[in-house]
Order: sequence, then C-alpha cells, then structure tokens
Amino acid sequence: MDCQRAETYVLHQLQHLSPTLYYHGLHHTLDVVAQAESLADAEGITDAQERALLRTAAFFHDTGFLTTYQGHEEAGCALAHQVLPAMDYAPAQIERICELIMATQMPQAPGDSHLAQILCDADLDYLGRPDFLPISNTLLQELQARDKMQDLRAWQELQVKFLSEHRYWTRTALQRREAGKQAHLAAARALLNS
Repeated sequence: MDCQRAETYVLHQLQHLSPTLYYHGLHHTLDVVAQAESLADAEGITDAQERALLRTAAFFHDTGFLTTYQGHEEAGCALAHQVLPAMDYAPAQIERICELIMATQMPQAPGDSHLAQILCDADLDYLGRPDFLPISNTLLQELQARDKMQDLRAWQELQVKFLSEHRYWTRTALQRREAGKQAHLAAARALLNS
C-alpha cells in the first residue's frame, strides 16, 4: 500500500471541490484524519495495516463530493476502486476501506467493526467539541447554498433531531465528547423553545 501516494492524490483532488461545500471541504477531511488517528491511539489500534486502512478511508470518506452530493459515499468507494489498485492496494484492502466509508453514511452503521466505529466517531467528533457552533454553521451555509434548508427554525429542529439521535460508538469518543454533545443538545432545545 502506497499510503503516501493515496493521500497526496486525495489532497490534490479535494482542491477541486465546490467552493460552496462550506462544511464538507478539505478542512473537514483533514480534521477527520486527525481525529481518526487520535481515536486509534486511544483505542489501542497498533497494527500498522489496520491503521493504514483507517487513515486511507478517512482521506477518501468524502471524496464522492467531487462528483455528487447525494450518495457521495458510494461515489467515494467508486473512486477508491478506480485509483487505489495503481497504488498497490489489494482488492481485499480496497473492500475494507469501502466498508469503512459506507459505515459513515447517515444514519451511521459501523456494526461491530472497531475501525468503522472509530471512523464514524471521527467524522462527527465536532458534535461534542467547543467549536461545535461555528462548524455547524458551515453545514447550515452549505445546505442553504443547495436550497436544502428553508429557515432557521427548520435548522434548529434538524439540530435537535440530529443531536438526539446521534451516538458515539467508541469508549474514547463517549468519554471525550458525549458531555459536550449533551450540552449542545440542551442549548439547541432551549433555542428552539425560546
């Protein structure tokens, strides 16, 4: 696996994302990669190949936005199947990467796969962080740019629903982020009721 080449490829490609992907931009991918690494450390993932597959999946998880908004996970998998064989990824490794990417589809479904749980938690790590509000506002902007959000009340309702239904999968994410997420949920409910 030439992970460095795969990462360089993704970084180059993501320069071509739509400028209206205010949330799902390169900055989000880099954040997910960093959070996946941090969670893998804390969750005791030491196997080099497992970590490489997780890292590659984190880089590729939103590459589907290069071609589509709906169904971007499948498009990201198609891209992985297209380019990773030339970078010395075996078919079984590419399948595993695609399983991780598909687990991040909403609603998240990582099953019993520890790596998929880590990637799902990394993808939505911000829900429990102090920078939740500015990051969630970029998602609002992105949805508004696509006429997918009528007004601020609908947005607040969506936030409450999403935060209520979301769950963290790993012990580490629960310890690090659950309390913060619950605080954001309480604030969102209060705003909706005011």
